[in-house]
Formats: sequence, C-alpha cells, structure tokens
Amino acid sequence: MTPTPDLAGAGECLSCVLASDPLAVRAGLARIAAAQPLAALTDDQRGTVEVVLAEVLNNIAEHAYAGGPGQITLTIRSCTAGIACQVTDTGIAMLDARLPAGDHPSAQMGTAGSLADVQLAELPEGGFGWYMIRLLTQDLSYARIGNQNQLGFVIAL
Repeated sequence: MTPTPDLAGAGECLSCVLASDPLAVRAGLARIAAAQPLAALTDDQRGTVEVVLAEVLNNIAEHAYAGGPGQITLTIRSCTAGIACQVTDTGIAMLDARLPAGDHPSAQMGTAGSLADVQLAELPEGGFGWYMIRLLTQDLSYARIGNQNQLGFVIAL
C-alpha cells in the first residue's frame, strides 16, 4: 500500500535525491525552493512548503538515519489541492510503524498551562516538528514497505 498522495498524473514535478546530513538537506532545500513547482509560488506559500520539508528531511537525517549516511528521495508535484510530496528513505522505521502523534507542544509542559506562560529558557528544545507538520499538511500518511519508509502529504495552497 503506497501512502497518499498519488503523484501520478498531477502537474509539474520535481524529483531529487539528497544525502541525509544537515548540510546536504539545507543545500537541497535551497535548490528545491528555486526550482519548479515551488518557484512559481508566492513567498508565503513557498515558505510554508520549505518549513514542512525542512522538518521532514531533518527528522529523517536525525532519527531515521540517526546521523549516519543515507539517501532521501523526494518527489514534489503541483496538484489542484496544492503541493503533493512523497518522501522515501531506507532508515529506521518509525516507532510502531506509525506517525508520531504530533501533540501541541503545550501538552509537554505539564502544569505550566500554555506556552505563553513559560519563560523562553524553559521551553522544550524539540517536539514542535510533528505538530507543525500535521498542522500544515493534509492527507499525511506513512507506510513501511520492505526496507523503505514512505511518507506522503499535501500542502494546501
């Protein structure tokens, strides 16, 4: 079972392979943002896509490959709903072969109430990524097929 979205037959497409290290991800994101279909977007739309892709790609480099070498395959296609993305890697599978819950970071704060009640130095370092990914995407899906992680999503524009 391939995760949605189905990229077949959609609009303009970009496919690339990135090394799974932070510098390669950063350089790859710059190239992707300057290429079609992202180059045709407004600055705000492109910024949203870049935030989501940066979180996804850096999570793969940091967690799926645990900082070790690997490759990430990314396909981006414009579609009627926005930008459809398919990301594939051969890193470690997600825990229980499921997407993280992506709860709002305030759930991590216990009795502190809300993030507005917390001093900057007390904010958690991580935990915002999957919340943002879930907030900014639609049709988010994950499957482990053979030795591959396959993540699909649409960023509505």
